[in-house]
Amino acid sequence: MPYPRLVSAAFGFFLCLASPLVAADVLLTNGDFETDSNADAWPDHWDRAKEGITWEKEESGNHFLRLTSPKPGAMIVTYRPIPTPKDATAVELTWKQRVTGLVKGSSPWFDARIMIECKDADGKKLTPTPPPAYTGKNTDGWVERTTSFLLPESTHTVELMPALFQVKQGTFDLDDIILKPTDPAPLLAAKAAAEEKKAKVIAERRAKAAKLLETEGSLITNGNFEKADKSGSAPAVWGKLKNGLSWETNEDGTRFLRLTSTKPGETVMLFRTVDIPEGVKALEFIWRQRIAGLKPGKEPWFDARFMMDFKDGTGKKMKGAPAPYSRNDTKGAWVSRTAKFLVPDGALSLDIMPVLFQVKQGTLDLDDLVLKPTEPEPLLAAAAKAAEEARLAQVDSEETKKDKWPQELHVSGNQVLNKDGKPVWLQGLNVVSLEFLVKGDHVLKSTLVALDDWKANIIRLPVKEDYWFGEAGGQKDGGKEYRELVDQVITLAANRGAYVLLDLHRFRAPAQQHAVFWKDAATRYKDHPAVLFDLFNEPHGTTWEVWKDGGFVAEKKKPADEDSFLSPEEKAKSAQGFQAIGMQALVNAVRETGAKNIVVVGGLDWSYDLSGIANGFTIDERGGNGLIYATHIYPWKRGWQEKVLVIADKYPILVGEVGADINKMDFLPDSAHEDPYTWVPDMLGFIQKHRLHWTAFSFHPSASPVMITGWDYTPTPYWGAFVKRALAGEQFEMKKMR
Repeated sequence: MPYPRLVSAAFGFFLCLASPLVAADVLLTNGDFETDSNADAWPDHWDRAKEGITWEKEESGNHFLRLTSPKPGAMIVTYRPIPTPKDATAVELTWKQRVTGLVKGSSPWFDARIMIECKDADGKKLTPTPPPAYTGKNTDGWVERTTSFLLPESTHTVELMPALFQVKQGTFDLDDIILKPTDPAPLLAAKAAAEEKKAKVIAERRAKAAKLLETEGSLITNGNFEKADKSGSAPAVWGKLKNGLSWETNEDGTRFLRLTSTKPGETVMLFRTVDIPEGVKALEFIWRQRIAGLKPGKEPWFDARFMMDFKDGTGKKMKGAPAPYSRNDTKGAWVSRTAKFLVPDGALSLDIMPVLFQVKQGTLDLDDLVLKPTEPEPLLAAAAKAAEEARLAQVDSEETKKDKWPQELHVSGNQVLNKDGKPVWLQGLNVVSLEFLVKGDHVLKSTLVALDDWKANIIRLPVKEDYWFGEAGGQKDGGKEYRELVDQVITLAANRGAYVLLDLHRFRAPAQQHAVFWKDAATRYKDHPAVLFDLFNEPHGTTWEVWKDGGFVAEKKKPADEDSFLSPEEKAKSAQGFQAIGMQALVNAVRETGAKNIVVVGGLDWSYDLSGIANGFTIDERGGNGLIYATHIYPWKRGWQEKVLVIADKYPILVGEVGADINKMDFLPDSAHEDPYTWVPDMLGFIQKHRLHWTAFSFHPSASPVMITGWDYTPTPYWGAFVKRALAGEQFEMKKMR
């Protein structure tokens, strides 16, 4: 039966009982489906669909269009664009419909409907969009429907899209569709009345929120979960606690909320909407949490988090809401968290949704939730700074300029030479982040700054084979974008006559998957004059025999240094025993591709110790351009002569990682921490005295030891400033060995 008249506050849209036609231009041709002038058994001006839509004829001879769902969840839709007169500001749509056997789909809007869009002359969708005319149940035979709506300014075309929208089953018959201009006055009056009513409701909600804030100091009532609802079994105003949600009691009698993952991949969530007072420009969200047994899901965002959505007065989502998250346990302890964020202009409410989002397992305990206004100025300044940093970080892609590329390098004795036979001293920086972020973090800009401003002639670029092959959560392209980003770094460096040391940033001992990586990467950069291969970041915890030729690596019994940089899943995998293939196998993998690029091989003890090479555990570089042995030196490493210089008379040495931080590393005892202002000059003097190749670690403000304070690339005084001076040619005196 026809819908009663109603008004939509958002769009000035209303439905009414069908009325007799008045004199007006009919904009839709063949809306009665009777004309088939070309005799192709299909009504003129209507698209012929692939499935689910037929042209039917009743016994009376009347034709109509039928939409039939062929299978549950199918999307059956036809499309009709209708040009509108330039002076039309409102239109009326009337039609007949018959709905039979309808079973709606899994979402409320999976029904029978006519969707409507307005577009300009360029085909751009205009807003506000008229709401669809929908039907969620069967009709008693044919019924007449009508709807009228205002046209957005610049409307050129109205598009009608009758659809069975992912229903489980049903048919949707349509006939006598008429679209014509109509008087906009009633619609404008209804729109004005609706907007006035909406404004009043919004003002009342904001005033109520302001009063709540004044009395309780927070926009979240019962944020400490102490007050019970009428049933006494759940916290008041938090709604019914569904599967995975429980109201728990601490030992001291205080209450808290618990989210528990009941099966892998399930989402456990609580929903709460809070209104925002007038004039609030920024909010501070404070809470306590305790996380136990958490195993994140397969995607990076499958973790414990607060999802949040700002909404305007119409309930439409707005941009700008944060999503504070956690991927690690809190080791049984309650921890306090804070998030500050700006409020978008026009935001009326904030949806707060604590959630275990498709995790494998875990519990999330919450207590003492507080939401209150905060000063916007620091956040605005931070946003402006971030926007400026993002602008400055933009780097245009470059075409290859082979006339600018450096000469190919080769090893002769303990020297690295170019094609002209001249010695080359490789001095540069580690541009990190592609080993822990799929998209990297300022890697292109950092490469340019390192080469152009800091005068490096080599970039060490750590990468990860999971990302390279597109196997990390969120990667949908098989690693294509990641590999192309590495390509761009290499092109930027090569175009400036510099080199890139591609570092497979893994620990302990190489396994078969690492040989697979090098076969692919070596094929990609085969004989590229600017590319060297650092085969395995930091071997450790094995014998020299296993280091060279492979063998079984036993289960790791205690945490190692690299655990600080690994995810929980990677730490668990890293601790397992496995069959190592040895460093020689990685060299073989490279050379079997035909690539002659110089290979770099790190020693044991996290690549610090090279003494095994002096004792016969040398690597056969298999007929390429040579091999460089790598050492990583940090302030807690001792025995520079015995562990590093022991092979310097026979082989070139690269100090692939070196650096010092003013702050002590968490895994170090106090006695192992040395003042960087005494250690750094000695280390740089050591490198310069023995002309060791070197790439300082790290050219990133967060990966310690840091050389820069932020993305303006200001050097840290205790490390970066010394590096920049050394790269510029300043000589340092080594006062003592370690």
